[in-house]
Amino acid sequence: MPRKLAAGNWKMNGCSPDLTEARRLREACPDPSVGVLICPPATLLSRLSDLLQDSPIATGGQDCHANGNGAHTGDIAAGMLADAGAAFVILGHSERRTDHAESNDTVRAKAEAAIAARLTTIICVGETKAEREAGDTLKVIAAQLAGSLPDGVTAENTVIAYEPVWAIGTGLVPTIDEIDETHEFIRTHLDARFESDTGEEISLLYGGSVKGSNAAEIFAVEHVNGALVGGASLKCDDFLPIIRALEAS
Repeated sequence: MPRKLAAGNWKMNGCSPDLTEARRLREACPDPSVGVLICPPATLLSRLSDLLQDSPIATGGQDCHANGNGAHTGDIAAGMLADAGAAFVILGHSERRTDHAESNDTVRAKAEAAIAARLTTIICVGETKAEREAGDTLKVIAAQLAGSLPDGVTAENTVIAYEPVWAIGTGLVPTIDEIDETHEFIRTHLDARFESDTGEEISLLYGGSVKGSNAAEIFAVEHVNGALVGGASLKCDDFLPIIRALEAS
């Protein structure tokens, strides 16, 4: 069975005082029955990893470079994330694909580097509102999966997050039927591409305006194994109900 994972993406939010929220989460959730992850900005990663050491809450980066080192000012290598305590890295988030013009090939190269550094990748896919309204959602998702996933994907080194671009931070959420259709499509795609039980065992997350009030309904959908949470992961009081809903699912 795919592992359940509640992953928090702090994005470009958080300074030293905000580590208090992670400390509160650790105290409120000392032994979660599901995976819990926080991906802070790079400036906090090492300190957060130290804070959560010997706890079941993992840490991750929000991006990495495809190269292991070199003249890439401002970039971070996958090995550097691991050295700072990260176990995961988010790749191909729509904000990276849009703001930094990242292609599927770019995401794939980064994923190969991350896997080589023994990080678990969370590879994001999702359609824009225009693509949804044009009926192209599944075509877009198929292209992103085909182009972004390396051949060396396993259930241990890769998680897929479906985040409809138009739902991220907007308060808008696809219908349960839409979430169900897309996650079933992703599972079928993975089953067709990868041998053995890999396709069935890869965790699939939903992301896009997930909060405590809608988490239980979303987690009841088949093939939804958790969530990639943005704004609601910044505060313990907002993130904890989502974790509890996943534990109960």
